[in-house]
Amino acid sequence: MNLIHGLHFNNIRGDIFGGLTAAVVALPLALAFGVSSGAGPIAGLYGAIFVGLFAALFGGTPSQVSGPTGPMTVVMAGIFTHYVALDPVQGPALAFTVVMMGGAFQILFGVLKIGRYINYMPQPVISGFMSGIGVIIILLQLGVLLGGDSSSGPLSALQSLPDAMRNVVWEAVLIGIITIAIVYLTPAFISRVVPPPLLALFFGTLLVAFVFNAHGLTILGEMPTGLPSFQIPTIPMDLLPGMVNSAVILALLGTIDSLLTSLVADNITRSHHNSNRELIGQGIGNTISGLFGGLPGAGATMRTMVNVRAGGQTPISGALHALVLLSILLGLGSVASYIPHVVLAGILIKVGTDIIDWGYLKRSLRSSRSGVVIMYAVLGLTVFVDLLTAVGVGVVMASLLFLKRQSDIQLASIRVIRGAEDDDSLSSEENDILVSAGGKVLLFYLAGPISFGAAKDMIKLLAREDDFNVLVLDVSDVPSLDYSASCAIKDMLIDSLARNKKVVVASGDGVVLDTLWREDSLSMISDTNIHASRISALRCGADIASS
Repeated sequence: MNLIHGLHFNNIRGDIFGGLTAAVVALPLALAFGVSSGAGPIAGLYGAIFVGLFAALFGGTPSQVSGPTGPMTVVMAGIFTHYVALDPVQGPALAFTVVMMGGAFQILFGVLKIGRYINYMPQPVISGFMSGIGVIIILLQLGVLLGGDSSSGPLSALQSLPDAMRNVVWEAVLIGIITIAIVYLTPAFISRVVPPPLLALFFGTLLVAFVFNAHGLTILGEMPTGLPSFQIPTIPMDLLPGMVNSAVILALLGTIDSLLTSLVADNITRSHHNSNRELIGQGIGNTISGLFGGLPGAGATMRTMVNVRAGGQTPISGALHALVLLSILLGLGSVASYIPHVVLAGILIKVGTDIIDWGYLKRSLRSSRSGVVIMYAVLGLTVFVDLLTAVGVGVVMASLLFLKRQSDIQLASIRVIRGAEDDDSLSSEENDILVSAGGKVLLFYLAGPISFGAAKDMIKLLAREDDFNVLVLDVSDVPSLDYSASCAIKDMLIDSLARNKKVVVASGDGVVLDTLWREDSLSMISDTNIHASRISALRCGADIASS
């Protein structure tokens, strides 16, 4: 295994251009995410540098560019606010310790090879989750666009909105509108040369500095320069359970965010990522980012697409993007201090609208009703409760829906047969046996895998039948049974015997027969009444009925 996945030197020119372009796009976003998190713009830059560098070197998606993202920033904002409120002095250290722990969990996920399971995440859950994140980002910036302060959460943002509207700073609104117009309306031929967020950052900062300087618009202020200092992990035992919970949320979100971006990278590069290695790389990046006071990050879709379209193909471009940001931090930190908050808010509004799954929302009126319900439920829970609850509830809802559909399919394969008029798949001999029995022999036929979802309804279906003397239970076409289905079969046999019915079983001679014996489901049936084939069982049943 290569130490750096996907590394080669056949695309140096494309990787250099891709890395430089990705860094230009990442700069304003990193600053904006840092401010939005509450940890400060420098934390956003540190996150982009450390996560970007180490995820590129140790990850499993060669063309991916990593750094702070909207979803990760939303979670980090809640974590940072919570621990600073608990302890204003040690709060930041606690929050960054959570980032380190989240990175460690991601490494563990990769080692345990959990990455492949992201493919099982239902699309309505992903759609609702991402749209909810987009809504949160937009809500958190509305107060800043009106000239007020940023809020710690979507509910507080909505509650503070009336007060912000009563105290509107119109200069901030104007700068915000100009910023949003630039990021949305910049012509394609210009955006191919200069990314719209950087353009907005430049012109917005100039406007505030030279036109609106005396109107009280807030700016980033003094930023640290030089290399970051080491953050000593702080883990008070009384706070450990909550910190672990927050770290798991970060790890799960980073896993989803990164691997979804990896899938996007695969689509546009026609390649295949290594999901478990990607998690290890992201975990290393987040752990080191937390050690140096940086935001948590993940694979960033927009930066990855910019990198690939500019020619980046290998980890060189992702690593170079981080080193370029480091050089900017060391050389231009003092210049960045003049950037207005409202400009970053306008840039984040664009990020929020890009995250929302508008395609699914537009199709919601004609899409599957159950999928739409799941999507809106996850969206609402994401905005108004929390991300982990939203994803958990969405997965459970989707799983129950899938179980219901599978149970319906399983039940449709179960047939009660008394003759050819009930089923045309019988052989002529089988049909003759049932006809000759005159309804005294009932063939209860099961096919396909049978699981717990269909078990109870299977019992009810047989319980409705009473006008027969001999039950022939045919499970010879069932490839697998779970424990609940095996117990259901046992209950069916016991119930039939209790109603003075004779029972014959066609069980085949494979896995299902072994399962039925192992779960003690055939113990009440004589060995002479257990047959490998349906025709043999029907003959036995006919002999019993006629005796």
